[in-house]
This record gives sequence, structure tokens and C-alpha cells, in this order.
Amino acid sequence: MIVELIELNTAAVGILTIALYFIGSCVYNVYFHPLRSFPGPKILAAFSFPRIFTRTKGIDVFYLRQLHDRYGEVVRTGPSELSFTTSHAWKDIYSHSSSGKPILQKDPDAYGGSPPEDTGMFVADEANHTRQRRAFAPAFSDRALKQQEHLFLEYAELLMEKLVEKSSPRDGAESGTSEKVNIVDMYNFTTFDIMADLTFGEPLQMLRGSVYDVWVKGTFDAIKYACLVSTLHFYFPTMVKLLLHLLPPSLRKKRDDHFRYAAERVTKRLQRQTERPDIWGLVVPKDGGQATLTLKEMHGNAGTFMLAGSETTATLLSGLTFHLLKNPEKMNRLISEIRNTFHSKEDITLQGLMQLKYLHACLEEALRVYPPAPAGLPRRTPRGGCTIAGRTVPRNVTVGLHQYSAYHSSRNFALPDDFIPERWLTGTEADARFANDDKEVLHPFSIGPRNCIGQNLAYHEMRLIMAYLLWHFDVELCDESKEWTEQKVLFLWMKPPLMVRLRPVVRE
Repeated sequence: MIVELIELNTAAVGILTIALYFIGSCVYNVYFHPLRSFPGPKILAAFSFPRIFTRTKGIDVFYLRQLHDRYGEVVRTGPSELSFTTSHAWKDIYSHSSSGKPILQKDPDAYGGSPPEDTGMFVADEANHTRQRRAFAPAFSDRALKQQEHLFLEYAELLMEKLVEKSSPRDGAESGTSEKVNIVDMYNFTTFDIMADLTFGEPLQMLRGSVYDVWVKGTFDAIKYACLVSTLHFYFPTMVKLLLHLLPPSLRKKRDDHFRYAAERVTKRLQRQTERPDIWGLVVPKDGGQATLTLKEMHGNAGTFMLAGSETTATLLSGLTFHLLKNPEKMNRLISEIRNTFHSKEDITLQGLMQLKYLHACLEEALRVYPPAPAGLPRRTPRGGCTIAGRTVPRNVTVGLHQYSAYHSSRNFALPDDFIPERWLTGTEADARFANDDKEVLHPFSIGPRNCIGQNLAYHEMRLIMAYLLWHFDVELCDESKEWTEQKVLFLWMKPPLMVRLRPVVRE
């Protein structure tokens, strides 16, 4: 009896101690923490459980947008977290270091979704990131893109052939009625094949076969796993190893398979010589000289290139297509620009597409209303703290510019939820309604030393595919996709099918 009472009392004391610690932490976080003066809901200042829920449910970007709409340009989104939405915050958080100003490092607790073997640029420290980026610079230069132009054109032409094949009326169909096409799939097939050709020296043949490669399908599941892992890693850094065992092993396997597959394909590519202007042909010395990248670094970067250079491009193309179809007057203006500029498909070149002002405006507006990476890129404030957007922020605080909130803020943009490419036109074509827009807040590829190395590639690819599509086809949105943007976000948009009908343009 005495033993049982002692055991019961011990358990009660343990539970009471945990409860008192939790209550004490909440009281400290709300009333005594160095961030106590920053605006935000008290429940988020006290503890992080609401954010764990919103992140894992895929609604966090919309939740943070609501918080910024209510509390302003800076919001305390956790006990030691701040979210910003101003253009000044971009520079203060992500730009190169200046005299007396240390660069803010990636928050190590926020990037826990990568496999331990990954030593690529995405997870590298500043010194190794700089070295690796310098090694890859020739592969993403204007000169390299010019050499790769024929490859982009080949895939754009193949995409058009497949769209004709997919949309052609089936036997017995009503006259003049084309088949429905899921344009999200077609964009994915194209962008993944292009990036595989550049990264592995050969395509995945998804576009030609119009079917997903098993590895790519697994990649989408790996994204969900990475979101779960990074959430656990960020909010429970001391318990993450234990908590990871509670997740289905199949999810971790898909993440590891993504990395392993990319590594195997890179190793295979390095074992053969090729004249194709892929990434490794422009990075690895041809004279047998010493490579500045280790094999592990090549493996890690290949997996990153495949995802960042494929899924996000297809996402933007999908979002742009949807918003154009929902805004027929914008679609008609873009069609007019493309078809009046290029009288034959052979006239469509990367250089020529750069001259299309309205096409560029449409891309910028799509990147604003539907950014492929809608959340923030977490950084941690240095010892001694720093100043961000005019606010003094103490040390060891997670900070970031929340893109979706910034791009949909009425403080930054007039009519923030409307798709209006005209806001990006300049000179005599400028629209006075948007004269006060803070356009410097739009940086979908980030800024500073860790901005996206492939942004020029992405712009060329997006211009070419969209111009080819609208030069060859008239496009119609199907009824089942009219609310297409109602999606969840797990790092990236969880896109449903975007169903369209295509009618080939008849020319004399």
C-alpha cells in the first residue's frame, strides 16, 4: 500500500512539475520574453501548438496572411518567431552582409527535412554554399542558356504534339468537342524532362509517354514527408529523433529514394562523355583537372535541381494558365501580343520572347498572386541581435519574409487579390492605379547570396512554354476547375488537376 502511494505521488509530482513548467513558460513567453512588445495573438506568443496544426494541415500560409492583415507588417508568430512583409525586410534578412552587419544564417531547426547524406547548396553553410555556387555558375549563365536553347525548343515542340494528341476528339465524340486535358500533368511532364536532361544528361521520357515516372511520383510524397519532418524538427528539436519513429517508414523511404535515385543518375552521367550542354558538361573540367565539387555535393545538388527546377516552374505555369483563363481580357491581350509578334513558330526564340512586355507582366503577376514557394525562408538572428525593417530584433529569433502574405497585402499592392498584369507595365503603358505599389517586395526567387541560381533558366522556360501554348491553341477552362486555387500548401502547392479544352489555332 505504501509503495503504491509513493508511486502515485511520484507520478502526480511529475505531472504537476510538467504542468507548472508549461504554465511558467507560457507566462514568461507572453509577459517577459524579449519579443513581448511585437504584435500578434497571445496564444502564439505563449506556445507553438497552433502553428504545428496549421502547418501539417496545409493551411499555414493562409493563416499567416490573416495575421498580417490584422496585426500589420511584422507579426509574432511563435514564442521566438517573427514574420515580416515589407521590402525593407527582404534586404535586412537575406541580403549580403555589409560593414558591421553580420549575414543572417539559415535557421538549422527549420531545415530538418533533408536526408543526412545531402551536402548540397540548400543545406550548406555559407562558405561551402559560396564555393558550390561559384562552381555551378557557368551552368546557369546566359552563355549556357543560349547553348541549351535548342533543347528547350525541342521539348516545347514535343509538348505541343502531345497536347494535339491528348485533346483530339475521340471516336463518337460530339463534333467540334475536344477532349479534356489536365494541363498540370503536361507541364510537370515537360519541366521534369527538361531538368532531367540538364541534370542527368537524359530525359525521364514522361512527356513522350504522358505518364509519371515512379521516382517523380515518389518525389511528391517526399515533399509531404519533408514538411512533416521540418515541422517536428523546428518545434521539437530535442525530441525529433523520437518523434520521427512515429511517422510511417514508407514516407521516409520516399524521401531517401528521391536522393538515392538522383545520386545514381548523376554517377551514371559522370561516367560517360557527351556533347550535350547539360549542367555537368559545364561544371566538371573536361581536361581532367580537379573538380571543385565532391561527388556527395554533386549528388545533393542534383536532387535539389530536379525539384526546384521542375515542380516550381510547372506550378507557376499552372497558376498563370488558370488566372489567364479566369480573366479573358488579360488572356486576349497576351494572345494578341504573342500572335502578332511571331508569324511562325520558328520565329519564337528565347531572345525574342524577352521583348514581350505583357508576357513578362503576366509572369510577374502570376508569381505575385500564386508564388511557387509561398511561405518564408527562415533565418536566425545573430548574437547581439539585428535591425529588421526598422525594428530591433534580439538574438536567436527565427525571422523571415512571408511571401504569400507580403504579395497579398493591401499595404504593398492595390487590389492585392486581383490578377492584373498591367500593374507591372512601365512608361506610357503604366497604370496609375498601381503607382504606389511596393514592387520591390516581389522577390519570388529570393535575394542575396542564396537567391535561386536558376531563375534565368526558369524565366526562359516559362516564357517559351506559355508562348508556344498560346501561339498554337485557344484554351478553355473546364467547369470542374473553376475553383482550382483552393489548395493546401505543404512547402509547395498541393495542386489538383487543372482541366482545360484546347482548340488548335487555324491559320491561312
